[in-house]
Amino acid sequence: MVAKFKRVFMPGRFQPVHNGHIYAVQYILGLSEEIIIGVTASQFNFLVDNPFTAGERITMLKLALKDVYSKCYLVPLDNVPDNSLWLSYVESRVPKFEAVATNNRLVEVLARERGYHVINIPFMNRAMLQGKIVREKMINGEDWEKLVPPEVAEYIKEIGGDKRVKELSLTERIPLPEH
Repeated sequence: MVAKFKRVFMPGRFQPVHNGHIYAVQYILGLSEEIIIGVTASQFNFLVDNPFTAGERITMLKLALKDVYSKCYLVPLDNVPDNSLWLSYVESRVPKFEAVATNNRLVEVLARERGYHVINIPFMNRAMLQGKIVREKMINGEDWEKLVPPEVAEYIKEIGGDKRVKELSLTERIPLPEH
């Protein structure tokens, strides 16, 4: 089967990388020769909603992608306050791509506005496979490891990430800057 696209861009925060993310990558690689994974909000870390650094999230992705890693570009991307400029910012930092894979409505609108084909990714167990759910389970001392690839669970424990998430949940919420 010939891939429909040369390269597809998929943005995500990956806080942390979970099994749904890996399913999405495999789905996209069924349609494309390569995938650019944009690790968004890369400037945010050590916050309850964004506990992991961009480097840690890239490491998680590399560990989880294993045999398909050679078909992936992993690119940290800061958030841009002006949504209308976001894809132009992305285009200046990643290889050329033909489509955007997302289930985020704003990203869909922005991609269509710039003429990109939009690929909606089928969800895999969406009720459980969300970064927010994984982090809540860490905070509550519940079983979160089965929601992430084994290599990611091992890495998170190795860096004390599960303890970090719990500790961050006890800190005062700091509002993020508008600009």
